[in-house]
Amino acid sequence: MSTPTRAARTTAAPSSAPAAFHLSPEARAVFIGLMIGMFVAAISQTIVSPALPIIVAELGGMEHYSWLATSAMLASAVVVPVVGKLSDLYGRRPFYIAGLVVFMLGAVLSGLAQNFWWLVGARVIQGLGMGTLMPLSQVIIGDLIPPRHRGKYQGIMGAVFGICSIAGPLAGGFITDHWGWQWLFFVGIPFGLAGLFFIVKYLHLPHTPRKAVIDVWGIVTLTVALVTILLATSWGGTTYPWSDWHVLGLYGVGVVALVAFVLIERRAVEPVIPLRLFRNPTFTASNVASLAVAMGMFGAIFYIPVYAQGVLKANATSSGAIVMPMSLSMIVLSMVIGMLITRTGKYKAFMVAGTGLMLAGFGLLTQLHYGSSYLQLTVAMVVLGLGLGATMQTYTLVVQNTAERRDLGIATSATQFFRSAGGTVGIAVLGTVMAGRLQTAIGEHLDPAVAAQMPEGTSIGIDAVLDPSVLAQLPDPVEEAIRLGLADALHQVFLVAIPLVLVAFVATLFIKAVPLRETLHDEPGESGEATVADEIAAEAAHLADDEVIEDAPHSDGDLDDDLGQREPART
Repeated sequence: MSTPTRAARTTAAPSSAPAAFHLSPEARAVFIGLMIGMFVAAISQTIVSPALPIIVAELGGMEHYSWLATSAMLASAVVVPVVGKLSDLYGRRPFYIAGLVVFMLGAVLSGLAQNFWWLVGARVIQGLGMGTLMPLSQVIIGDLIPPRHRGKYQGIMGAVFGICSIAGPLAGGFITDHWGWQWLFFVGIPFGLAGLFFIVKYLHLPHTPRKAVIDVWGIVTLTVALVTILLATSWGGTTYPWSDWHVLGLYGVGVVALVAFVLIERRAVEPVIPLRLFRNPTFTASNVASLAVAMGMFGAIFYIPVYAQGVLKANATSSGAIVMPMSLSMIVLSMVIGMLITRTGKYKAFMVAGTGLMLAGFGLLTQLHYGSSYLQLTVAMVVLGLGLGATMQTYTLVVQNTAERRDLGIATSATQFFRSAGGTVGIAVLGTVMAGRLQTAIGEHLDPAVAAQMPEGTSIGIDAVLDPSVLAQLPDPVEEAIRLGLADALHQVFLVAIPLVLVAFVATLFIKAVPLRETLHDEPGESGEATVADEIAAEAAHLADDEVIEDAPHSDGDLDDDLGQREPART
């Protein structure tokens, strides 16, 4: 029998401040493994972004440009709630390990891709692993660290994502320019193996499996609903017109499946997504805000490199470096906000200010044009990064703080699901906006006389300006017209992102500021489940191990001592 991972220990502190908190050596090793897992999952999104134009130019499929990002996010969005629920029932460890293995398999297949749709399929496999790693990293942190102290550690996790936003595009641009895009998918394998080592050796959370009937029909209908709705959103306006039967048919199937899912969940004994969670206004508002923030964030991450390469004439390496100011500001503020939340116990004001900064950042992006400078883009990125740093991890903390222990996995995964779905929909919608505007905008700037002199079959579109071999064959007036048209199209993209972030701002205003708990989970009996502290105390009492527990626990405070979580005395 594996020894349970002991969460932490605390030391006394003045009553006006939270008790000093320290992770145990085992929990610290688990946290390292979680950070590595988060790193490989997050960097798989950002390392590819500056190379997407090159990959598409080589493999073809420019009309499906956004699919290289959307496919992974779609798979991730589908698997997130299912894994979250199953981890509540059967424990976190087996699912996290399986997620790492599946993710690395997808990475290998991506690097070996011989055509566009092979790569899309491999990215789907990566997305399945990503959809397991991202939410369970946050869930396991929730198992180890009380909400009052969690802001600091979630701030660190947010900084990991920010580091990926810096290292990913930089490494992606360099690798693409010097080694080839295939190596973008191989470089993360050693990190994945390192993370697997830490998790296999140190992650042994106590868990009592719950005998429950798996909500198979709920999982099936939810999967059908998500796949069809997100697929229709991705295809609409690009692959097919919005009025095409393919798009309308998918939306119809999605709506029917969604209605069936709701009806099934209302009667399910152990629903995959308990609908009662949405009766909590804090849970609902936080997830609406997460959805909207992700739509804007991933739109910026994937379309700013297009602006840098297509309008500012940057190569792949430079377009990766140009997002560094946004990532640096996000890293710094994420860690600062995490520490401030731990110190003060306050969080709502930071979230409202963060969404406000995101609005300002997109406002600055809409002011960019063909003649804009790197400095103008940098200022916009810094403002947007500050907003992301203040909000990214905080919504997860808010949801976990109000969740019962039995729902911790699915509640956390729901937030990650809405974030993944937001990224998928955001990239697809903004991609549709860009594609719908681009050809018209190029035509507005291209002299008809010059266009008539072009050889038949000459590419006059975004793939031309992003592919150096094609660009070298274009006359200067044509090249300039394409860059001007792309600038106009991306202006429309950034403009559409503003109301999306405005939704996040309004939803954040409706989040109730609930005090952060000092304990890991609910009071015994509130959720009808034993807490982690209960399980450790029970096992220790059963083994009569005086070194672990000296006295049988008789109060909630005693239970917390057994886990190493002494909270201030209550009145």
